[in-house]
Amino acid sequence: MVNVFPSGVCTADQAVRLVVASNTRVCTKYIVEERGSRMDLQPTLTAAIEEHLTVIHQLTAMSPLLLQVASEVVTTLRRQGKVVLCGNGGSASDAQHIAAEMQGIRAHPGTHQRLLALVLTENTALLTAISNDVGYPAAFRRQVEAIVRSDDLVIGLSTSGRSPNVMEAIRAARQLGARTVALLGEQGALADLADMAICIPSTSVPRIQEAHMFIGHLICEMAQRMTTGEYQTRFVPEAAHT
Repeated sequence: MVNVFPSGVCTADQAVRLVVASNTRVCTKYIVEERGSRMDLQPTLTAAIEEHLTVIHQLTAMSPLLLQVASEVVTTLRRQGKVVLCGNGGSASDAQHIAAEMQGIRAHPGTHQRLLALVLTENTALLTAISNDVGYPAAFRRQVEAIVRSDDLVIGLSTSGRSPNVMEAIRAARQLGARTVALLGEQGALADLADMAICIPSTSVPRIQEAHMFIGHLICEMAQRMTTGEYQTRFVPEAAHT
């Protein structure tokens, strides 16, 4: 090894700088070697963004349906019902996100009453017990049968439109007299089961899920504007309402 310090001996601080310099050279070499392959991905990245924008733009045609769903959310809130959401994988996370947004919706100005929104994947003990003892297709249906009432609204998310457990949840909800909404891709049997179906014109799972979240935000915003005439994202300090 060649000594890089005149004395031939380096201090602890000098050793640290040497390691950093060495790591920097390694990173620089890696970046140079990988730059070509990353540059080749630029057309793919651009195409993905354009595809996303195309899908989102097509949602404009669904405006009447989105407003109808928002109105149903408001009706559920005013009759003191609750919204119950379900989905698998990324759709389960989207359901949780939408539920969190919905719990910020107030019934009318000057009230503390807010919408109750629940997600059927939150209780892992119950979810795994039903799945283990009865079967995964019944994981949401059994919960719907236990907690859903006729004043409630059940929303099922499925990018494929044919998730068995989501379909079973929607069937059970309708049998109980609850209103139902389905968020799916461009096709799937789930669309025929729900009272209202929002079908995203795409077969790409990422693009469908991105549209689902955008729709979730739009529904929450429209519902809040219907009740209070204004919209505050998420939860704002109570003082802002006085």
